[in-house]
Amino acid sequence: MNFDNLGLIPSLLKAVKEKGYDVPSPIQEKVIPLILKGKDVLASAQTGTGKTAGFTLPLLQRLSSNPSNGKRNIRALILTPTRELAAQIYENVLEYSTHLNIRSTVIFGGVNQRPQVAKLRQGVDVLIATPGRLLDLVNQKVLFLSSVNILVLDEADRMLDMGFKRDLDKIMSIIPRQRQNLLFSATFSKEIKFLAREILNNPEIVEATPENTTVEAIVQKAYRVDKNKKASLIIKLILEGGWFQVLVFTRTKHGANNLCKKMIKSNIKAAAIHGNKSQSARTKALSGFKSGAVEVLVATDIAARGLDIPLLPHVINFELPNIPEDYVHRIGRTGRAGAKGEALSLVSVEEKNYLRDIEKLIGNRIQISTVEGFEPDPNYVPAAKTQRSRVKHRSRNPNKGFPRRGSRR
Repeated sequence: MNFDNLGLIPSLLKAVKEKGYDVPSPIQEKVIPLILKGKDVLASAQTGTGKTAGFTLPLLQRLSSNPSNGKRNIRALILTPTRELAAQIYENVLEYSTHLNIRSTVIFGGVNQRPQVAKLRQGVDVLIATPGRLLDLVNQKVLFLSSVNILVLDEADRMLDMGFKRDLDKIMSIIPRQRQNLLFSATFSKEIKFLAREILNNPEIVEATPENTTVEAIVQKAYRVDKNKKASLIIKLILEGGWFQVLVFTRTKHGANNLCKKMIKSNIKAAAIHGNKSQSARTKALSGFKSGAVEVLVATDIAARGLDIPLLPHVINFELPNIPEDYVHRIGRTGRAGAKGEALSLVSVEEKNYLRDIEKLIGNRIQISTVEGFEPDPNYVPAAKTQRSRVKHRSRNPNKGFPRRGSRR
């Protein structure tokens, strides 16, 4: 199977070839024909599966087959949870629409809205947006959504995790009821199923990769370590291993800042990104990381959403996530496009149950060992309250709970 067999028009095929792609990924092969037919789609697709092109290409084709007459109104709305992901999708839309007469733009918070408003007033066909900034501009009567006929929710599970449900409800009440809906999520949680019932109409359900599995190209291992020695161990591993392009995950913004400072003191070129950083600071850190000027990027889960870093060799969990699915999101940033990758987790005594939950979710045991001088104190007993923060597991059956006919708000 190649892109020529998916029903795409020559202008899009030319853009695909210019990006160096010949063979579609599994998610692209499955969803592109469905979207071209105008079907609603619910897809489970993890980071790095090619899902962005999977919805962008057919979306652009459907718009180009029915060009705007006169003033351009927003006909396709793509919602994302974070600024970084919105910017990345916008970049893809621009690249794939190079040979089409389609205008697009992106809006998100954390930056001055004036340039965004100016672009909107010129007229656009495709709008990529974060929910908060979208509603701000709707309330200011700067943009109007009455012409939207294609809606995409990308990383919908993360939008719900970030508390955007009310914003989504408001947006659904504004846009036309008659439209095509495309919902992409890394998991089929009960919350996603509920959202799907509200928004989708007789959707085609697609899984590109079995839910909550991890890529075979990723070597997963863990070290038992004293929590107070984690920073020293990670610095030792990076310096002695000569590692570069290392993405490190922390659970908190404060933790990201502290770890970054310690690395810089050890002559490691590091930068931190999280929600308290300005958009310009986040963009600068990411640019430096991609160019090699920054060797280690320390990030929180939310800030890392939408990061597109090809051939990333190392992902380190400085702290394990208390939500097992987040582990899958994290390590999925390495081992892409057939390249090898390594995912390393530093596990303190307090986190042993998190590790067990992760292993249960992915269906594999993670190789765990110790590094001399960094072992946990054998006499240390964690306080009962900190040993475990229970997370209710989500339903693993992707088809359970989905009616074939949904209702729209």
